Amino acid sequence: MSDQDVRAFVALELEPAVRERLARAVAEAAVGIPGLRLVAADNIHLTLRFLGPSQLRQLQSLEPVLETAAREYPPMTARLGDAGVFPESGSPNVLWVGLRTEPDVEPLQQACERAARAAGFAAERRPFRPHLTVGRFRERLRERPALPALELGETALERLVLFQSELRPERAQHTPLASFALSGRS
Repeated sequence: MSDQDVRAFVALELEPAVRERLARAVAEAAVGIPGLRLVAADNIHLTLRFLGPSQLRQLQSLEPVLETAAREYPPMTARLGDAGVFPESGSPNVLWVGLRTEPDVEPLQQACERAARAAGFAAERRPFRPHLTVGRFRERLRERPALPALELGETALERLVLFQSELRPERAQHTPLASFALSGRS
């Protein structure tokens, strides 16, 4: 890869079987919601820090800091919960499923934010809200969709991954650039 800009983000991966189960449940629950494009199961993840356009040298300087963070934080269990949309008012852009983690994911997210800023990325202005993006609205809706409650169980979160994201007409393609096992103690 050259030092040209690539689109990147840092995320925690969900177990593949859970991603598949989640994608099926959302597809069933979303029947009849106009203009909704569902996220492919293999693209469902918990984003901790969206980096956006990034140079290879920035990403390379980020890797050892992410590796250190992964060693300091323990594997987590996430309970998948309610569905919602962003933004909270007006026409929605994103359909999401919320999650609660044990232990709390916020300290790991803050470590990723510090690492990104040390690598030269601008500070994230939006507050962190743990969620899984499961769909995107392609058109403006006149009224907000009714979202059924989803009971989706739990998943293990054991890997911190630096992803490259390539936007394609059919769907985004996420490629792992580096992956680190969460190995800290609770």
